[in-house]
Amino acid sequence: MRRIIVIGSSNTDMVVKCKKLPTPGETILGGAFLMNPGGKGANQAVAAARLNGIVTFVAKTGNDLFGEQSKLLFEKEGIDTRFLIRDQKNPSGVALIAVDENGENSIVVASGSNATLSAYDIDEKVYVADKEDVYLMQLEIPVGTVEYVAQKVSDKGNRVILNPAPARLLSQELLDSVYVLTPNEIEAEILTGIKVENASSAERSAMKLLDKGVKNVVITMGAAGAYLCTPEISKMIPVVPVKAVDTTAAGDVFNGALAVALAEGKDIEEAVGFANKAASISVTRLGAQVSAPYRNELD
Repeated sequence: MRRIIVIGSSNTDMVVKCKKLPTPGETILGGAFLMNPGGKGANQAVAAARLNGIVTFVAKTGNDLFGEQSKLLFEKEGIDTRFLIRDQKNPSGVALIAVDENGENSIVVASGSNATLSAYDIDEKVYVADKEDVYLMQLEIPVGTVEYVAQKVSDKGNRVILNPAPARLLSQELLDSVYVLTPNEIEAEILTGIKVENASSAERSAMKLLDKGVKNVVITMGAAGAYLCTPEISKMIPVVPVKAVDTTAAGDVFNGALAVALAEGKDIEEAVGFANKAASISVTRLGAQVSAPYRNELD
């Protein structure tokens, strides 16, 4: 069976609902408070597992209650947690999230143990993989670790999906190792210098990333859908309109679903459509991991 190996962050999200997001220096009274498991890596692992992916998750958590709770939740989702690492010095990561009445959010992350996940921490058994297994990573762990893993597994012939968030510039070595790069509009602009506002600007930005060595690019564009650009395809893949309640983990659900579809042998256009559908369902619910849909909801 084809596996999805997710290497990334695990956080605990502390969410406050509010009428509007505060401006700098402003204090506002919020509404409901929620504490949920999060982190881009963990969100993507859970999203993939709920869609019937066979998921292994590699992350570093603190030796604390948050880390212990996260591990139990991953196991409940059916995720292989053999390669989780416990940091004896640093706390587990946390994220403070404000969500307004339109579903838009503002997030501050304290990385904690996520920032110490190094290539030396990762068990060599993580790299024992079938050629069809898919590796999925993000940038809430040190970029040097991401670069090492991406080069190591791509040299063996495995496909690497990289969600370049939080946004930053990427080395040529990393770009060359990526099978699918999945920036949103802001991340695509940071990577290419092209402001992404519509299908035309998305195409220019994606083509520039192809020219930089990435094999396939998917720019996620919220309610507009996702722009797919490959050496053979350049088109917007739309989504069914929904009423957004909380967009916090939409990109993570998209990436987890994309990994599942590719691992199942779907072509990339079909995989993006599948991922769009999963992400659309997730924004109709509050929370990060808890918003990820199950496979029967898509089928």
